[in-house]
Amino acid sequence: MGKIVQLPDDLSNKIAAGEVVERPASVVKELLENSVDANSQWIKIELEEAGLRSIKVIDDGDGIEPDDCEKAFFRHATSKIIDEFDLFRVKTLGFRGEALASIASVSQLTLKTSTGHQSGTEIVVHGGKIQDIQKHTKRKGTEISVENLFYNTPARLKYLKTIHTELGHITDTINKMALSHPNIRFECYHNGKRIFFTPGNGNLLQVIQQIYGKKIAQNMVNIENDSLDYNVKGYIAKPEITRSNRNFISLIVNGRFIKNPAINKAILDGYHTFLPIGRYPIVVLQMNMDPYLVDVNVHPAKTEVRFSKEKELFEIVKQTVYDALHKQTLIPSGAKIEKPKSEQTVLSFDPLDYKNKQKEEREHLEDLNHGFKVNEVFNDPSPKRELIQENHQSAIENTKNPEEPNFTEAEEESVVEERMPVMYPIGQLHGTYILAQNDKGLYMIDQHAAQERIKYEYFKKKLGNPVNEVQELSVPLNFEFTSKESIIIEENKETFERVGLFLENFGDYSYIVRAYPSWFPEGEEEQIIRDMVDELVDGRNIDIEKIREEAAILMSCKRSIKANHYLNHQEMDYLLNELRTCQDPFTCPHGRPIVIHFSEYELQRMFKRIM
Repeated sequence: MGKIVQLPDDLSNKIAAGEVVERPASVVKELLENSVDANSQWIKIELEEAGLRSIKVIDDGDGIEPDDCEKAFFRHATSKIIDEFDLFRVKTLGFRGEALASIASVSQLTLKTSTGHQSGTEIVVHGGKIQDIQKHTKRKGTEISVENLFYNTPARLKYLKTIHTELGHITDTINKMALSHPNIRFECYHNGKRIFFTPGNGNLLQVIQQIYGKKIAQNMVNIENDSLDYNVKGYIAKPEITRSNRNFISLIVNGRFIKNPAINKAILDGYHTFLPIGRYPIVVLQMNMDPYLVDVNVHPAKTEVRFSKEKELFEIVKQTVYDALHKQTLIPSGAKIEKPKSEQTVLSFDPLDYKNKQKEEREHLEDLNHGFKVNEVFNDPSPKRELIQENHQSAIENTKNPEEPNFTEAEEESVVEERMPVMYPIGQLHGTYILAQNDKGLYMIDQHAAQERIKYEYFKKKLGNPVNEVQELSVPLNFEFTSKESIIIEENKETFERVGLFLENFGDYSYIVRAYPSWFPEGEEEQIIRDMVDELVDGRNIDIEKIREEAAILMSCKRSIKANHYLNHQEMDYLLNELRTCQDPFTCPHGRPIVIHFSEYELQRMFKRIM
């Protein structure tokens, strides 16, 4: 007798439930997706004991016809796809026809539904078996109650966590659904108490505020961009708002919440040098496209998708985030105080008076005849820098009184476009932070981070178009590689030589390097060469742009002034003026903030001058 048998429906449904229904949050997800697909404008979720005792989802959607109610509990029964063509143009969240059958097989489920045109239907299913069918009210919409989840599969219950943990998973699911459908009003109750709601007016920022709070919502930047194939829009947090993991990056494709490492990387690349190492932004990104360009049928939970033009989508996401951040003034506030609606009297700062004091100080310093050079103090790589007194004098003469502007039209345009305000140094704290002021308040500037940014942009520009010069070595560098690495090196010798790196075989798996590109940072040559070999071994192309980027960061860090280095007034003034010429003067190359701002209002609140 053969060993292969066909499993009965109740057992196959329980096996399917293992993929679809992992915990109460899985039930909520499947039911919410059905409600959204039914064109609901209002969805209510009622929970008892984090869904372990009861889950009820009520909506005002299209409802189910009486003749279809029983069919809805058959496996692979769906109204959302008809043939193979539909499978590759999925426009709904659910489409496999497994949700209700799987949920009903491991619970005691009651469905009440009506299309609003005739009497509704109530159907009771226990453990996958229909217990009762009868007529119900005419209220348009659907109500599904799921009780005693996993009552007939007790082994599943032991893997569930505490009520608080399970409730956390459920609220996370509802949050995702609310972010992907801001036009739907969501309400969630736990043990009779409302714990979440959204207005359903289509305003995504209001949903973000409901989930993350007012402070986060106030620091979100709106983004939107289009290509021939994609529309990208949403909100990204300013770099001062970060989290320790990627869980706060929300990706939504045609209303479907997904996970995609490539798109995550595109977002992080758009934040380039704005984020500290190990920190991640809060992002809600909606991507809309022809359903034909995305395959959603690649994962049982439907959270992973495949794009047919992923590289194009990657580039538009990266550029959209990058452009949005580069239009912002990204100076974080040192004190988070909510401003009241009533007007408050603030102290005034007169730049003209400050200019006169600077002039007096300059004249005194010129009498002392200080003759040091800028590049001696700051180790400045640019040979065009002259004496610090000349730069300082020029900065003073170009200082304008904001109350009496005297700019040409071109100058006025450039001032408007400047993202870093003019700041006047007033001192230094612990030899590490420059204190400066203007009519907007007080600023603290990390001098090391500031010069890192200045030098980083200088080296990045220099290394972006390096001359094809190589550094000849009097004593060659020696390397020992594995057999696999040696094969890769031999196959890619031309690739190495194109970038100015010459690896010569020195017997077995040994190699020597007699010359390498002159832009390699001193002391890091061996590590860079090994990194290039590792990239090829891992099946990637050598990313010279990335290597040059890392080299620029390394050189800028090593050659910048450090903490506990005391600067005179001229040096501080010069550094601040140089910072204002940077493309991105707000963070160092490692993502740490350069400038912190305390407004006049915040200072007066802290000193109780105003209440």
